[in-house]
Amino acid sequence: MANTKSAVPFSGTKIQEEQLRQVIQDYKGQPGALMPVLQKAQEIYGYLPIEVQEIISLEMDIPLEEIYGVVTFYSQFNLNPKGKNRISVCLGTACYVKGSGDIFERLSEKLGIKSGGCTPDGKFSLDACRCIGACGLAPVITINDEVYGRLTVDDIDMILQKYGA
Repeated sequence: MANTKSAVPFSGTKIQEEQLRQVIQDYKGQPGALMPVLQKAQEIYGYLPIEVQEIISLEMDIPLEEIYGVVTFYSQFNLNPKGKNRISVCLGTACYVKGSGDIFERLSEKLGIKSGGCTPDGKFSLDACRCIGACGLAPVITINDEVYGRLTVDDIDMILQKYGA
């Protein structure tokens, strides 16, 4: 397996672990139980760190490699925590040809994280997406539910300042 440790330390609570163990008990022994357990685990923790996968592996008697394979196969699952401010950069064709690749690189450089990463203070996470359906505003990023369009690299610093960067 690749490096499965996040730059942000795991900070699960006892209450979260109890909730997870209850979910596992509710589904234990049912065919196809892994997917709903993983979905509920992500609802509890916000992502699926290796520590959570290990609990699921032990409690459900499923090899960790199998769980990791499922988690990395399906895009709905996150291996890393998401920041308070979730930034998504559209790299679809319309956005890309208008410079979203450069915008993504600027965000990555400014925040010090790569795609799928979260800043150590938990303020920002950065992801790339393929299309958000706002091609007429290309290039586009979203921060949480806010859409920013017709951007240039020079707009990035000012936008990030609104979120405390």
